[in-house]
Amino acid sequence: MKKSKYAPKIKYFTKKPVFTAAEAKKAGIPSRMLSHFCEKGIIERISRGVYMGTQVDLDIEFQWEDLALVAMSIPKGVICLISALCYYELTDQIMREFWIAVPHSSKSPKRPKTRIVRMRNIHLGQTKIKIGNYSLKIFDKERTIVDAFRYLSQEVAIKALQAYLLPSEGYKPNLNKLMTYAKQLRVDIQSYILALAT
Repeated sequence: MKKSKYAPKIKYFTKKPVFTAAEAKKAGIPSRMLSHFCEKGIIERISRGVYMGTQVDLDIEFQWEDLALVAMSIPKGVICLISALCYYELTDQIMREFWIAVPHSSKSPKRPKTRIVRMRNIHLGQTKIKIGNYSLKIFDKERTIVDAFRYLSQEVAIKALQAYLLPSEGYKPNLNKLMTYAKQLRVDIQSYILALAT
């Protein structure tokens, strides 16, 4: 059987956890060939225009695998809101969708089971976490709490703040940081903090 001239080029992508059709095209692989390589089981289609290599050992806890793949597929994306609250164990909500923030000026990418939130000040409170061998962008606890008051129901936000204010092993609430973020994002949460902290 004749070997595809694109086989050497696709080899690089078989070891990538996530790549886009645009990245493959830039490397000289036309989109029709991506369908061909999917049929052959060399790569796998995650969603429209997003693929993963089948030779990748993700080594990610099962509960975070899908979130990690979605986050990796959106280069400017930051894990936020319900997804971040679940990661930090600050909510009893179930993560039915993956919540990803993107810069307000950028176009909202489409991913299955994903809620894209366009936000200003996307660098405020942005940090990184390790999931498996991968480094992913997420908002820190304080930014996540403030955003909960901006975007989610009051009930969810108050419960998250309550959980945050309970000191846990190796972590102490940082009220100064929380209030600084609230001021910068123009969210008044002082009355809730006073009610819960006293």
